[in-house]
Amino acid sequence: MEMTTRINSTTVRKFATLSAIRAAFAIGGRLFPIATADRAARLFATPFASTRRRAASVTPDAQVRMETVDVGGRHLAVYVWGDPSRQPYALLVHGWSSFGLRFLPWVARLRAAGYAVVTFDQPGHGKSPGKFATLPEFANAAHTIGLRYGDAALAVGHSLGGAALVMAQDETWHAERFVLVAPSADMIAAVDRFFRFVRLGDHLRDAFYAWHQRRTGVDARTLHVEHEVRKLGRPSLIVHDLDDRDVPWGEGERYALHWPDARLLTTQGLGHNRILDNAQVIDAALAFARGDVVGERVLGSPGLV
Repeated sequence: MEMTTRINSTTVRKFATLSAIRAAFAIGGRLFPIATADRAARLFATPFASTRRRAASVTPDAQVRMETVDVGGRHLAVYVWGDPSRQPYALLVHGWSSFGLRFLPWVARLRAAGYAVVTFDQPGHGKSPGKFATLPEFANAAHTIGLRYGDAALAVGHSLGGAALVMAQDETWHAERFVLVAPSADMIAAVDRFFRFVRLGDHLRDAFYAWHQRRTGVDARTLHVEHEVRKLGRPSLIVHDLDDRDVPWGEGERYALHWPDARLLTTQGLGHNRILDNAQVIDAALAFARGDVVGERVLGSPGLV
């Protein structure tokens, strides 16, 4: 009974908070549109506070080496197993409101397969400093840390981390193979979902995007992953669940459709987060890393653009 009461109380508090946010945005959007759009953009770019609590509660194994890497003046927390300078290494990039040690179920398997492993906490996440984070900042962190340890034999990204890995590739740093789990593909779609959730008026969109551009120098409306993956000539496995409520399965399909050397592995019943811990998904990723044929080649889908 006590547990039920606690759960119900938490649900009521969350509902009341969301209702208050929606009401404030509805009123502010009419009276103070620019200030309201800025506030909404800051909220969109603020990781959940729980990411730091969850990261602090996880203890890595004794083999991990803790390091920091300077990314734009912020010293991001980095976790290293093995020696990336002597072994092929896997770079693991977490998603929104997550943290590097979220990949612990992958680490032992990758180490047993002969990989050194590098993961890290994105700006504003886990043990890394910062208040806000955006997709360009996620990509810059992945690129900078990749440069620090050299070209990766394998890169694994979850959710926004998948998009960040794609956008981090250039002539100075790259990965040989990619596994993207439930990757987000479209900033516009993500903003649309956010606007619907907090009930923001459409007239605030330009000001909302302007905040993002002032912060990053990038117009978020230009961040379409399919434009990037067409340039990548390396193998990729896209893993996405049909029941993903956070990032629709169709976004993963877009990666597989537009990426010249990508295949799509579809799961069901795992959603957006449990898919990352699933033993069969990790098995499939390691098989793909060995060079096995995994997943299906996507040739087209009705209505997909």
